[in-house]
Amino acid sequence: MATARNLFEAVPPDRRHQLTDLAREVSLPRATRLFEEGRRADRFWIIRSGQVALDQHVPGRRALVVETLGRDELLGWSWLFPPYLWHLGAQTVGPVEAVEFDAAPVRALCESDAVLGRAVYRYVAETVADRLHGTRTRLLDLYGPQGVEPDD
Repeated sequence: MATARNLFEAVPPDRRHQLTDLAREVSLPRATRLFEEGRRADRFWIIRSGQVALDQHVPGRRALVVETLGRDELLGWSWLFPPYLWHLGAQTVGPVEAVEFDAAPVRALCESDAVLGRAVYRYVAETVADRLHGTRTRLLDLYGPQGVEPDD
């Protein structure tokens, strides 16, 4: 898990106002499609309440939910890394309250303030690493050897 509980905690206290000045509170109804895999990643959210399902397109089938995010979690990291395209899709599971950010001003702020930028990049990297670890664990649960005892 990322060391900071959320993005605001990850940013040094004396620089949080710069980030909060770019934030806006949003209320998203149930079944709101937030983004699609392969499309331009131009914003991101911190979930305050509710849940958002991350899904992946599967040809000939419905999108497959690969993870569900909730309170204080970062929704979206593709906005930070070129070519700024979503790797997954996302849809609200029920009503969601979130803080939304326009990606371009946040990227510009990260470039202009090295301390803030390092904190944001580190938080996003820790989030991605945590999710990758969770994905590997789920894959082992699904596809790992069953009932095999380790050798002594």
